[in-house]
Amino acid sequence: MDIILLGPPGAGKGTQAQRLVEHHGMLQLSTGDMLRETRKADTELGHKVADIMDSGGLVSDEIVSAMIDAKLADMGPETGAIFDGYPRTAAQADQLDDILARHGRKLDHVIELEVNEEALVERITGRFTCANCGAGYHDVFKQPATPGVCDKCGSTEFKRRPDDNEETVRKRMQEYRGKTAPILPGYEQRGIVSRVDGMASIEDVTHAIDSILTR
Repeated sequence: MDIILLGPPGAGKGTQAQRLVEHHGMLQLSTGDMLRETRKADTELGHKVADIMDSGGLVSDEIVSAMIDAKLADMGPETGAIFDGYPRTAAQADQLDDILARHGRKLDHVIELEVNEEALVERITGRFTCANCGAGYHDVFKQPATPGVCDKCGSTEFKRRPDDNEETVRKRMQEYRGKTAPILPGYEQRGIVSRVDGMASIEDVTHAIDSILTR
């Protein structure tokens, strides 16, 4: 089974993708991870990606498609793929259909994690982590049991991601809507789009996705 997980940054795609990997033996194909992996490889494609990224350029659709094509070639037909961060445009969606067809595969589901923008802003801007062990906390939802002391390692040093601010979060939401809107109508026509409340608990979101995959 091959699926696309959609949702803005902070919607929980990464968490749910990892659960699908653990519970269903699927393989997460994240374009960001693949680019970093390809860049490190001593191959013609790896050198090309490194040059583009080092110069601050955007990696072309053709290169992303080539990476996905190579990943699918390495996967057995019994392993399902989770596409995370791709496709982002109608052109990429068409390319993905062609790539899957070449490998005798097709998209089974497009699952969008829907979020409330105001709640997402609160969720993301309140995040902080232990600077020592990386344990995650939140200003509202998950404070350390002892204020200022990490539950896991006892450290008193914490940090926040510099881009976890309201302006950046709202910009990400705007970019997501702009990039995602063009690809959904085609999938809607094929009847493969499902939506899940991304603001629900992690367990509830997992259960909702499992229900979609086992229909």
